[in-house]
Amino acid sequence: MSFPKYEAYKDSGVEWLGEVPEHWGISRNKRVFNIVSKTVGKKSTEFQLLSLTLRGVIPRDIDSGKGKFPAEFDTYQIVEPGNIVFCLFDIDETPRTVGLSSNSGMITGAYTVATALSYADPRFIYYYYFNIDLRKGLRPFYTGLRKVVRPETFMNIEMPLPPQAEQIQISNFLDHETARIDALIAEQQRLIELLKEKRQAVISHAVTKGLDPTAPMKDSGVEWLGQVPVHWDVMQFKFATNLMQTGPFGSQLHAEDYIENGIPLINPAHIIEGQIVPDQNVSVDEKTKERLPRHHLKESDLILARRGELGRCAVVRQQHSGWLCGSGSMRVELSEKLMSDYTYLLISSEGVKAELSVTSNNTPDSFSG
Repeated sequence: MSFPKYEAYKDSGVEWLGEVPEHWGISRNKRVFNIVSKTVGKKSTEFQLLSLTLRGVIPRDIDSGKGKFPAEFDTYQIVEPGNIVFCLFDIDETPRTVGLSSNSGMITGAYTVATALSYADPRFIYYYYFNIDLRKGLRPFYTGLRKVVRPETFMNIEMPLPPQAEQIQISNFLDHETARIDALIAEQQRLIELLKEKRQAVISHAVTKGLDPTAPMKDSGVEWLGQVPVHWDVMQFKFATNLMQTGPFGSQLHAEDYIENGIPLINPAHIIEGQIVPDQNVSVDEKTKERLPRHHLKESDLILARRGELGRCAVVRQQHSGWLCGSGSMRVELSEKLMSDYTYLLISSEGVKAELSVTSNNTPDSFSG
């Protein structure tokens, strides 16, 4: 998106800010907003708990049981609609360091709560510092291991300040545009989910019914599978494998066996959408690998989750050969009756995953049935 240029610009005098429109002012934060800090004390039950998140300052449900809560909220601060909430510590690690509250409530006393002065639009302040947060622009101002921007430092940082009418105009524009973009994102996400469902349906139909809609069919004898082409065989999975080997037991691997940047150990968490994505912190040295020969992955094997999210699997490619099957996984060497890529699609199909979910309640390793 391109914007029309102003007639004239000037040097802001702030190195990291650069040029601003000539008629804009440059003000220190303390001339734009005040820090307010009023604690709830013993009246916390009268206030809605709020939280600063990627979605802004939002209500939080204490009764949900999700997350950690203090034993008491006496030190929490009162927040009013229009207050700007800053998180001025752990700046690099905090997903969002600024939010504009549209609710009344209380928020942790660790945050900085501010109210705009009469000539400043709180939305403009929020959008300006949201832009700063996207590039973690407060880095030059923080100190210490906790990466804290101290209040006296923060309040002396300079920011651009257009005339109030222009602040409101800019804020109205951003409210409208961000709402429109958010709606487009939500629509695209719905479309993506629908396409994922369609993709899965196409895969499931192809691997369980074939590609020829005119092919004569027969009852598979398997309730969830229904009919299959007459010329297809239906058999238990174990009869189409040469080997089904679980990962090493706890007694075979100890904490001291793990190293960084060694030979990857592949657990279900490392099988992501059909791809093997190793974690270099979950790896072993060559000596440990050699004493676990039964657990070496070989090209064209399948590696499957044997607990947790059953149906999660991947084909072992050449670059994975020699890596190790983790304790939460199972290595499967297929017979000539099955191709690896076809079997991957079959196991990750919705029908098989649903069946595995049912049978997993009865057997510790559902693939052996």
